[in-house]
Amino acid sequence: MAGRITASEDQLRPDPKYNDLVLAKFVNCVMHDGKKSVAQRVVYDAIDIMEKRGKAEPEAPDSGLEIFRMAIDNVKPYVEVRSKRIGGANYQVPKQVTPKRQQSLAFRWIISAARSEKGRDMAKKLADELYAAARGEGKAMTTRDQTHRMAEANKAFAHFA
Repeated sequence: MAGRITASEDQLRPDPKYNDLVLAKFVNCVMHDGKKSVAQRVVYDAIDIMEKRGKAEPEAPDSGLEIFRMAIDNVKPYVEVRSKRIGGANYQVPKQVTPKRQQSLAFRWIISAARSEKGRDMAKKLADELYAAARGEGKAMTTRDQTHRMAEANKAFAHFA
């Protein structure tokens, strides 16, 4: 049946290594062409790289999973602009972002930022992007800041929401 909503959230199983649902969802987002084992290897290697780097710095969290969670929380946007047509004109209306969309946008921005770099293996690029996001830096954080700036600039149109 067309247009039927799937129960993907109910079917999602935690990842085998860390037993974490958010990480399992992230692995699914990294996955290409149904190659889940490759995506898992990339994500787990990235977490191991972040863990080694975190142990080298005294103020960073010890666990790679904690760094991953910090990165996701830092990149999540709270407001975004949605285009709305009113009286023949299009307005960029700022709106609150639901928690599910916050997570999916954070995943999308981090993965696309890692994929945009060329020349290295994906695990290293993903580790660098996640580590930078955990520290409040990187391309994904820039995208989030631009989204928040756009919402702030169009605050005058909030009454159209």
